[in-house]
Amino acid sequence: MLRISASTVRDRWPLFAGALLTVTLGVALVQSSVLVLVSTGEPTIPPGASGRVAEQIREGYVGAATLLGMATPLAMFLAVFIVGSTFAFSVEQRRKELALLRMLGGSRPQLIRLLLGEAFLLGLAGSAFGILLGVPATCVQARLLIGIGLLPGDFSAHWSNGMLLLSPAVGISVAVFGVLSASYRAARVRPLDALRNAPRATRVMTLGRWLWGVSSLALTVMLVAAGHGADLLGALLVAMAIPVFGSIALSALSPLAVPPVGRLLGTVLRTSALGELAQANLRDAVRRSASTAAPVIVLVGLLVGLTGALNSLARATGADLERSTAADLVVASTGAAAARIPQIPGVALASPQSQVEMSVTARHRVEHRSYRRTYHSGVIAVDGAAYRRTHRLTPRSGSLDALRGRTVAIGPGLVGEGVRDGTVTARIGPHGFTLRTVAPLPEVLENGSDNFLVPRDLIPTAMLADAPTETLVQVSPGASPQAVAGRIRAAGIGEVRTLGQWADARVETQQRGTTGIMAVLMGMSGLYAAIAVINAVVIAAAERRTEFAVARATGLSRSQVVRMAVIESAAVTLIGLLLGALVAAAALAGFYPGPAGVHVLSVPWPLLGLLIMASLAVTVTASALTALTATRPSPTALVAARE
Repeated sequence: MLRISASTVRDRWPLFAGALLTVTLGVALVQSSVLVLVSTGEPTIPPGASGRVAEQIREGYVGAATLLGMATPLAMFLAVFIVGSTFAFSVEQRRKELALLRMLGGSRPQLIRLLLGEAFLLGLAGSAFGILLGVPATCVQARLLIGIGLLPGDFSAHWSNGMLLLSPAVGISVAVFGVLSASYRAARVRPLDALRNAPRATRVMTLGRWLWGVSSLALTVMLVAAGHGADLLGALLVAMAIPVFGSIALSALSPLAVPPVGRLLGTVLRTSALGELAQANLRDAVRRSASTAAPVIVLVGLLVGLTGALNSLARATGADLERSTAADLVVASTGAAAARIPQIPGVALASPQSQVEMSVTARHRVEHRSYRRTYHSGVIAVDGAAYRRTHRLTPRSGSLDALRGRTVAIGPGLVGEGVRDGTVTARIGPHGFTLRTVAPLPEVLENGSDNFLVPRDLIPTAMLADAPTETLVQVSPGASPQAVAGRIRAAGIGEVRTLGQWADARVETQQRGTTGIMAVLMGMSGLYAAIAVINAVVIAAAERRTEFAVARATGLSRSQVVRMAVIESAAVTLIGLLLGALVAAAALAGFYPGPAGVHVLSVPWPLLGLLIMASLAVTVTASALTALTATRPSPTALVAARE
């Protein structure tokens, strides 16, 4: 049976080209991700690096591992999805061939083994190409992570011979799992289908498709309901799951949506004869339309849903920063320059916050497990009374008024980390001492917020003078913030921002890594979707030569047939875009109306517009080229051959 599978793959390679490319890319991405991930296991700290620099390098390695942990499962999901849709469509296109095998004595288990053999060979070939492609892909992935600031410039990933076992296992598993459903569908082909001159109208909505679609849809509805009752972080987690299950649901149920949406588009398409023919094809070739729309649904649902969720969280973080900060201006300067701000006319209160070079070792207790951890960053020197007046943060216990001498407050960045009350050990240079905890601050949305607050009188004067400092400024009643900002700039103290500008800048800095992650996911998802769409169009066009020939024989010109195919593909793409936008809307529903009525929902309209244009461009171009190729032979010869 494996020999027959090899002959089928060799003879009908256009049916498998897209799936082969998908497996190749999936293997290359998994291989490169694993190599980079293994290489990030032990961060290389340069000799002489300060504790803060070393901690930042470690955090960058953790961020890189997080990115790879997101990209690799998504690549596997997309690869299995596309390989599965390719084989499902090819089984329908090969129905007469499979029925002929049944008529010649082939049993149902043999047909299943035939398709599994094709998948095995496809996975083996894709693994071989993927191993070769994975070598440069590892370098590209490492440079990308360096470019977005997650890894140091001298980082390099090293080859491991274990990839020679892992990569074939991944490639063969992706191909076999992708073809399982299609192989069982092929086993139900009837031998008498080989005697039919016309394709038999088969039931598109099979039992398996109903089960996958309805169960995924039910889970999506439950997730949407859970997102409405969750906080922002819970809504984010829900929004990351909904695009996956929602895309599976609507892709499986898309044959139900294609006819009614096609009738809706028919109000526009019926304005011309070609449009009316395209609408009839939409109605009759439901499986073909669903196979083309499925990758578009996944693409739009994933990218718009995930991007909108992350942008909404960023907007909520900025709103939370503005809500919790009572200031008109924020000045970035050194500690020495910040000391001059209270002398500026119109300044009612100046609250300096300096990042200091010191370490703090705290005891943690999480789930009956105790450990110590040393922090080198996020230690901020403040004036307790001024900090309390410029921040709307009520400590969970204690008071910031007691932040004097050898004391410390637990910052918002360590809420939920299990830091124990009592004392912590601090070190400034060679000097170590013990600090008493006076207050734990409440949680905020900002990622990477302050870990510890220490009193300014604890820090040596020379260290404070050189420390990077942000000063929150409240202007006097009746004074103009713009005028006060102008005086601060004229004094050459530092960069002045309004509260809103400062909050946006902090969020943008923290989102820089997330933006890089989304760029990777968008590029990968877009490439997979383009392969799937082109593959579906090519497979369909290969089987429509006779249909196009009959259309030409009945009076249509070659250009009219091509335009008909283009209109049909554009309509199918619009259906996929519409259903994908519905998935994205479900993912973003949890961010509306927002906490305390604050509008935080952020719909990525530019991205949606780009996806619409790119999807239409890919499908229209692929459809036009394949239709031109399919209509190249003489229509008379094709019609006569059919007879």
